[in-house]
Amino acid sequence: MIVVGTRKSQLAVTQTGQAIDVLKFFCPGQEFQVKTISTAGDRVPDCSALPDHQGIFVKELEDALLKGEIDLAVHSLKDMPCDITSGLELGAVCERLNPQDALLSREHIEFSDLKSGARIGTSSIRRRAQVLLARKDLVVADLRGNVDTRIRKLRDGEVDAIIIAAAGVNRLGLQSLITELMPLDIMLPAPCQGALAIEIRRGDQRLRDLVRRIDHGPTRASIAAERAFLRGLGGGCSLPVGALASVASGVLTLKVQVVSPDGAKTVRRTVSGDPDKGDDIGRMLARELLKNEGEWLYRALRLQK
Repeated sequence: MIVVGTRKSQLAVTQTGQAIDVLKFFCPGQEFQVKTISTAGDRVPDCSALPDHQGIFVKELEDALLKGEIDLAVHSLKDMPCDITSGLELGAVCERLNPQDALLSREHIEFSDLKSGARIGTSSIRRRAQVLLARKDLVVADLRGNVDTRIRKLRDGEVDAIIIAAAGVNRLGLQSLITELMPLDIMLPAPCQGALAIEIRRGDQRLRDLVRRIDHGPTRASIAAERAFLRGLGGGCSLPVGALASVASGVLTLKVQVVSPDGAKTVRRTVSGDPDKGDDIGRMLARELLKNEGEWLYRALRLQK
């Protein structure tokens, strides 16, 4: 029996079940048991109020993994800190779903057609900045909670539209509610959005051999570049940073964007290289931006020069 740890949210449990289904396909006869664990991110509605909110959706799962209470943990990769916790390793990266953000609007009106003054609900600093960059006439309203909660608030009229990750909507079977997939030239997704990670104890060869069967090479190469870029900027998922890498015809292409929180300034870059050197590509691109983009970039990232 392999005990699989996951958060308690409906999305977390659903995507964990989907990962287990893939493991069962490659490992017929293997039994799995799901153990749900409450994380700090689940207990505190306003995560930004925590003194250090990096890893707030994974820490308790990692603690359980280190203590041997679970055998592996399934995470949304974008929730994981850029540096893997000592004693653990990224056993597998599942094939990524559509990484784009999705717009859900009450009247099924697309982003470009929303009326001036329409209220867009999101708790993401990145999405807020990107919305204001594209359309300063819209009002961005703080909207927290899981996918179901945000959809309910949309239906109740608290906002005119919400922007959430398309992958989460799809995993819950709610894709019919999507009004529009946000174009990448307007909204570049968060690093690792749409990808799932399976984390195991370092040195557990039995589980490493088991989960590597579902490791998706192109996705792993892509998220390595995205995570290296984010690490190079010195931050986590709370920064106004978009990054998306893909692998095609043996070439890795990394697109990145940083936006000032007020949407007044932005910088975009695209680089390509060897998929086996994604970490180097992401790190070098971060270093280039910090060197060349001036004081506004440091302010946007809340860093000290």
